[in-house]
Amino acid sequence: VIFLHGRDSTAKEFAEEFFESQASGEETLLDFFPSVKWVFPSAGLLNSARFGCELSQWFDMHNTENPHEQEDDQHLLPSMKRIQDIIAQEAALIGHDKIILGGISQGCAVAIHALLSGHRQLGGFIGLCSWLPKREDIKRIDRTTNQAIKTPLLLCHSQDDDVINVTFGIELRDSLKSIGMKPRWCEYAPGAEMPHWVNEPQGVDDMVAFL
Repeated sequence: VIFLHGRDSTAKEFAEEFFESQASGEETLLDFFPSVKWVFPSAGLLNSARFGCELSQWFDMHNTENPHEQEDDQHLLPSMKRIQDIIAQEAALIGHDKIILGGISQGCAVAIHALLSGHRQLGGFIGLCSWLPKREDIKRIDRTTNQAIKTPLLLCHSQDDDVINVTFGIELRDSLKSIGMKPRWCEYAPGAEMPHWVNEPQGVDDMVAFL
């Protein structure tokens, strides 16, 4: 499983908190999948044009209230290529069909582009609390030749997400449906302690069932 953290986070911080998330029976993902290799790439620091400082982010963006704002200035390609290199390294060992790619928030946003531009079907994709940048690029995908669209998808979003509004998650889902993908959509009722995060326990249960 290759999983990308969100903006202003790190691989180490994300992995620690991710593995603390509990399912209905209080088990964690490590309890369910003790032999699975988990790979957590780190975005590194990029200058934020808006804030005038360096942030840990996969690409610079203006804001999260409307992640499509100033989208022409969002440069995803360097991070996409890096993720594709990691996929290729792991696939050389176990094959593309055993690789699950995923991400949360901005990590998911870049991961879905890495998946679709890689043209290879993977074992699965998990996207949490996210959106689809550069939607016009997705519309140009050749459905007859791009094998990536056959990748099983799980998309999860809380209705009261206070960082990326759930409407952007629905937009992501519908955009992927429009190119022939078949995402499983999990939308969670308000009330979670951290709505822009792995939903506990239902979201963990959903990931376990998907994997």
